Amino acid sequence: MTTLTEAPLNDADGLLPSKKKSSGGGLGTYILVRFFLIIPTIFILVTLVFFLMRVIGDPITAAQGGRLPPEALAQRIHDAGYDRPILVQYLEYVGQVATGNFGTTITDRRPVVEMIITFGTATLELAINALIVALLVGIPLGLISAYKRDKAPDAVLRFFAILCYATPVFFAGLLMKLAFSVWLGWLPVAGRASTRTELAMGSLAAPTGIYWLDALRSGNMAAFGDVASHSVLPALTLGLLTAGVFLRLVRTNVIGTLGKDYVEAGRSRGVSNFRLVTKHAYKPALIPIITVMGLQIALLLGGAVLTESTFEWKGLGYQLVQYLNARDFVAVQGIVVMLAVIVAVTNFIVDVVAALIDPRVRY
Repeated sequence: MTTLTEAPLNDADGLLPSKKKSSGGGLGTYILVRFFLIIPTIFILVTLVFFLMRVIGDPITAAQGGRLPPEALAQRIHDAGYDRPILVQYLEYVGQVATGNFGTTITDRRPVVEMIITFGTATLELAINALIVALLVGIPLGLISAYKRDKAPDAVLRFFAILCYATPVFFAGLLMKLAFSVWLGWLPVAGRASTRTELAMGSLAAPTGIYWLDALRSGNMAAFGDVASHSVLPALTLGLLTAGVFLRLVRTNVIGTLGKDYVEAGRSRGVSNFRLVTKHAYKPALIPIITVMGLQIALLLGGAVLTESTFEWKGLGYQLVQYLNARDFVAVQGIVVMLAVIVAVTNFIVDVVAALIDPRVRY
């Protein structure tokens, strides 16, 4: 992760020119180093996942043991190469992953990469929706909490933030379904869309797999409304988990910024506290949000597994549970490695963006 440094006051006048003069090579080196750090990170993750999956034995026995005669089971193990030394299997798997080949699922005999592409767009859609909810809820409420510091609204919002990130995702999802689907009947119980919309999305030419985007591209507003209604509860369930983190972070940083000299100078000139919060203090307070967002991607992906299972949202998390139940550890291994790669790449992008927009980042 990136590190922040405070410039000495007596060097403040010379900071910006020297930074501007030397940032080209320094920033380029920083980006290059951060990029190459992705490779050992992914290598370690692939190694850990591979050997942890082999703790229970070979994948064929785990998935088909007890369902096939011993001779047929032994033949399938031999054909798949799982009777070879574990080190040979590991080296072959690493070589396959380096070329983008994650193997073939045992239960439905489909390439893991194809399966990830098919269901990954659904998880991406859920993550985007949840992130929108987190930003729309967490940032404004964080500003309000900082503005009403140590007053009743602040106490209520801090309690709300703790409730958001302390409540288990599956439990929050069940409460949402019970309240808004069963009792009130306002929103659908589960799924990404109705059957009619699913068929309409499947018949589009070159679909993106993100239903609300495909509905907008096709101009089908009825389908867009149907997709939006199915998205509300999963997005709220997963988004509020991250919104609680954003709320506390924005509150803390805005309060810290309000104590800076330039804010005190504005206050001494008669600028209202509301204007100081909304016009001056909130922008510097949003910079840490970008850095933390990289960490929250991992939280969103982890929460997506439980959210998708709760709402039968057929993405990677939902498929991961299905393959775990079927003991298809080839598919599980591929999904976990892909999620790890997404997290590593996302953190790289976030670090680069933070270095570009925050002059305090040292590179």
